Amino acid sequence: MKKNIVKYILTVIVSTVIFAGCGNKNDIAKPQIVLTEVGENNSKIAECGEELHLEADIIAEGLIKSINIEIHQEKEGGREIEKSYTSGKYIGLKNTVFHEHIDIPADMPVGEYHLHFTVVDKENQTAMKEAHINIVAKSK
Repeated sequence: MKKNIVKYILTVIVSTVIFAGCGNKNDIAKPQIVLTEVGENNSKIAECGEELHLEADIIAEGLIKSINIEIHQEKEGGREIEKSYTSGKYIGLKNTVFHEHIDIPADMPVGEYHLHFTVVDKENQTAMKEAHINIVAKSK
């Protein structure tokens, strides 16, 4: 009887150690994004034929795999701008300040747009932040 109890206790202890030691990839937190500037001085305005100033603080425990930017018109069937960063200065980092200028075509229709800023880490976890942007005619 004592042998069975000892075997049972040892089995439980060994099983606990094995399963606890395996770890779970999901223990790594999803990326975190704080959009600090969308447009010059965070105006959320971009001019046709100019650049949209975009800045964000990113924390990715699982290391940055890609950063994707999508800007699309609020109405369906409208124009869209897409930009992906899959290599270069941001990839493989845990913490970074994203600072880029996104080209706005000169023939882009003026109006309200929606920005999607997405970060994917090397664990394939995703975080996204959104913002509204007004694209206006170039000032003279």
